[in-house]
Amino acid sequence: MTPIQPSSISHQATPRTVGRRYQSLVVMLTISLLLLGGIVARLIHLQLIEGERNRQLADNNRIRLIPKQPERGKILDRKGKLLAVSRLSHSVFLWPLARKKTEWTTTSKRLSQILNIPETDIQKRLEQAGYNSPFLIRIARSISPVQVTALAEYSNELEGVQVEPEAVRYYPNGDLAAHILGYTGEMSDRDLDQHKGEGYRLGDVIGQMGIESAYEKLLRGEWGGQQVEVDGAGQVVKVLGRKPTRAGQDVTLTLDLDLQKAAEAALGDRKGAIVAIDPNNGAVLAMVSRPAFDPNLFSARISDAQWKQLQSEDHPFVNRALQGFPPASTFKIVTTTAGLESGKFSPDTVLQTYPSITVGGIEFGDWNRAGFGPLDFVGAMAWSSDTFFYQIGMGVGDKTLIQWTRRYGFGHKTGIELSGEEFAGLVPDDAWKQKQLGEGWFLGDTVNMSIGQGFLQTSPLQVAVMFAVPANGGYRVKPHLLKDNESSQKWRESLNLKPETVRISQQGLRAVVSGGTGTAVNSPNLPLVAGKSGTAEDFGRKTHTWFGAYAPADKPQIVVVAFGENSGGGGGSVAAPMVRQVLEAYFNPKKKSTQPAGVEHVLTD
Repeated sequence: MTPIQPSSISHQATPRTVGRRYQSLVVMLTISLLLLGGIVARLIHLQLIEGERNRQLADNNRIRLIPKQPERGKILDRKGKLLAVSRLSHSVFLWPLARKKTEWTTTSKRLSQILNIPETDIQKRLEQAGYNSPFLIRIARSISPVQVTALAEYSNELEGVQVEPEAVRYYPNGDLAAHILGYTGEMSDRDLDQHKGEGYRLGDVIGQMGIESAYEKLLRGEWGGQQVEVDGAGQVVKVLGRKPTRAGQDVTLTLDLDLQKAAEAALGDRKGAIVAIDPNNGAVLAMVSRPAFDPNLFSARISDAQWKQLQSEDHPFVNRALQGFPPASTFKIVTTTAGLESGKFSPDTVLQTYPSITVGGIEFGDWNRAGFGPLDFVGAMAWSSDTFFYQIGMGVGDKTLIQWTRRYGFGHKTGIELSGEEFAGLVPDDAWKQKQLGEGWFLGDTVNMSIGQGFLQTSPLQVAVMFAVPANGGYRVKPHLLKDNESSQKWRESLNLKPETVRISQQGLRAVVSGGTGTAVNSPNLPLVAGKSGTAEDFGRKTHTWFGAYAPADKPQIVVVAFGENSGGGGGSVAAPMVRQVLEAYFNPKKKSTQPAGVEHVLTD
């Protein structure tokens, strides 16, 4: 029997020992493959999925894109005096790409504390721009020196935050002409949507109302910027590329700053409006609306308290010079035109006036409750006899009266550049009454309309255009604010009035001032003035007051209309002194008014 060798026992293959010698090698190979697969997967993720972001992050310490806002064009008055300009201030920008999304939370908290901006607003701005955006986004403008210092002190906690000098809008005269100039502000989401494709970006500043909005394309300018290389501390070491900004164009207005100041002083703290235009070409020389606002507020972040005040019941944003109100007896200019142009009344017409007349069972009184006896057109205008003009209105009929109302420019916008803020007014007719009230036109509606009452709504600017017609001999002008060198013929259209219509209208308006309801406008400092008063009922509230005038009466240079919203009193006692004060400033710029506005006690309608 052959003995079994020990070596043979230790190397004999069995089911339990097959492949064991390779097991450790397989395990090591598997682990190596898994590690390699993980590395490859990570590389694929970094290169293909996050490749662009990582390349941008790699440039984080080397290349930055710094857009530069252009300087906005100046707004000047007709003599070149500054109405709006840009001044240097400090703004705070964020560079979204500089940090990861999760890292911005801490930064936002610190910025919120320093800048007094809700943290949610900062996060929203970052999300709107995108956390991978290479562009700086503005989160605050016109910050204070204290805030600039605080941002510098905490700079080690504020990576991706930059404080840059920037031009912001400045209005050197405060709230003067605020409704004309408007204001600028950062674009909202709605603004961005409306101006899509025009090169605007999140955080851009745009004109929000007034001239700033109307002439945005001229004033805006063209953005520029720089691509720069920075070191680890964020300091610029090299400019790699540059696109210069193009400043916006300056805009010169027809406004006269000195006359605007006089009109503002004449209106004072009253709620209302004053408009002054050149009756020959419609150039707006002054336009005041009260209450007003300071457009400088919008050059920085507005506090909740400030915004609440701007939204008060007095509506300081509303330009009352462009809103509709019943024109009252100033409208008798139109009624006179309708009567004479219709052929139903001759220039020599004389009518008996009465304490009142009854139409459809309703009594319509004269403003003095006594009548004035027999009057012709000139006398009726001088004394503003209501019963005289009731008869004219009924004589021509509603269709003729409405036709001439529209020909004078009422019921549609004047064409001034502030069309977005202008109310077209309302010239009611039978169709309008049927639609709005479910009833037809009555003779009483014609009676009311003949003296500028009822449903008729006109703006102070439209009333100024009306006064320009007799002033310039029969032309309806188009009011405008941009100063140009075009001839006056470009800005006016003939109403083809009969010479007798123009003559009687002019004589009547002159008689108002020389001895009628407008004697408050008489002044030794003025040439001869022609004008008309008006007092409009506003049921349940105090009356509205009007006065419109032009001068010199024989060769007019200026029309001025003053309107007091719910001022109480009469047009001749409240509005006329305001007009006189503006006229004195125009004709005697170095002299002060002889008497404060609104203190006259005269006969008025």
